[in-house]
Amino acid sequence: AVDRLPKLDPATLAPIAQGVAAAVSGLGATPLIGFAGAPFTVASYLVEGGPSRTFPHTLALMRDDESTWHRLAAWVARTAAAFLQAQIEAGAQAIQLFDSWVGALTAPEYERLVARHSAAVFAAVADYDVPRVHFGVGASHLLAPMRAAGATVMGVDASLSLSAANRLLGGSTPLQGNLDPALLAGPWEALEAHTREVLRAGEAAPGHVVNLGHGVPPTTDPDTLTRLVELIHSVPDHSGDLQ
Repeated sequence: AVDRLPKLDPATLAPIAQGVAAAVSGLGATPLIGFAGAPFTVASYLVEGGPSRTFPHTLALMRDDESTWHRLAAWVARTAAAFLQAQIEAGAQAIQLFDSWVGALTAPEYERLVARHSAAVFAAVADYDVPRVHFGVGASHLLAPMRAAGATVMGVDASLSLSAANRLLGGSTPLQGNLDPALLAGPWEALEAHTREVLRAGEAAPGHVVNLGHGVPPTTDPDTLTRLVELIHSVPDHSGDLQ
């Protein structure tokens, strides 16, 4: 089944490129971050047939048929690379490889079975002059090997403070994150206090892109996001950080 997976036809990416170009035009001076799912997470969706929190079939494939796993992950990597290249060429000023569920792996599993494929994605876009963000959920134990795959910025989820992430990375890597999305549904006072603490923690890193520590919950009030952006822009030295 892996061998029957088709090579991505570049023509199918035309609507993506058109959408990115339109967004870039509408945003003006505000940069647009391109996006792709990382090899482990996307491959796990293919193997499991949908989202999973335990990945029984994926982990079994990785354990019992490593050759097939590598062929599948390589196919995902080539597809993700083409997807990112199309977005960059359409005007995206940065890209992010989003490995939502990679935290399910141990560090040895990541380095043996996944790192080469994420590295292949980053290598395919390394010649473009754009920042490369790498992000995983529950992946504090993988920050260093994920950076080594080719990232220039490391995303951090809400389970780890930015100051701790900065220490784990030796104080040499810009960070993205890591407001807790769960607080978007709570009282404003709690969200404001948390946001100011995240900004303070981010000051320790050599650069800080303010962002959530994962996605926006679908039930979030858009007015809360607007108010959050206004708060961040009101804090000295952070007016240009939120993209």
